[in-house]
Amino acid sequence: MTGNSIVYVIKNMKIIALIGVNDVVRKNVKDVIKILNKNNIETIMLTGDNKNVAEKIANEIGITKVISNVLPSEKENVIKDLKKSNRFVMMIGDGINDSPALARADIGVSVNSGTDIAMDSSDVILTNNDLKCVIDLINISKRTIKNIKQNLFWAFFYNFLMIPIAIGLFKPIGISINPMIASLAMVLSSITVIINALRLRKYKNNI
Repeated sequence: MTGNSIVYVIKNMKIIALIGVNDVVRKNVKDVIKILNKNNIETIMLTGDNKNVAEKIANEIGITKVISNVLPSEKENVIKDLKKSNRFVMMIGDGINDSPALARADIGVSVNSGTDIAMDSSDVILTNNDLKCVIDLINISKRTIKNIKQNLFWAFFYNFLMIPIAIGLFKPIGISINPMIASLAMVLSSITVIINALRLRKYKNNI
């Protein structure tokens, strides 16, 4: 969203006009919130705007929890309190006021059109300014963790199975392996891990 502002036009100590500029909701933000809620990821609007404006926009895009009228330092404290309650916190922001909270969060996400200090404080920058990339970010993170677990399983399984055979522990019962073949098998194991990791390159995303 972009910031909102109110301009008063004053003449002879009387207000003769009131011009309001409302927040503009970013593209796809409703779809992003809907997907996050569907995946049991709680979304919170953390803003310095007044309560009425914040709640109006939150209702429009599907956010149920709003924390409004907060200063930059207070935003950071909110993130700190959320982390104390054993939550993994991802903060998305693009302004100077968001930078302390972005740095405090487990993952800080900024958009390419954000301020320099916000981008410097972030761990991830969405280069095309599309918030739908947040879903790509979460999905590819899950795939990466799954891939790491698979690689660790096969690496430990291979070592647990083959090393005792290679050093001859099972030779008395007739189970043995040539050291050269064992070395080749170790190389093949490493290649298998690399190929499995390279599967992540097939995941297309817009981050």
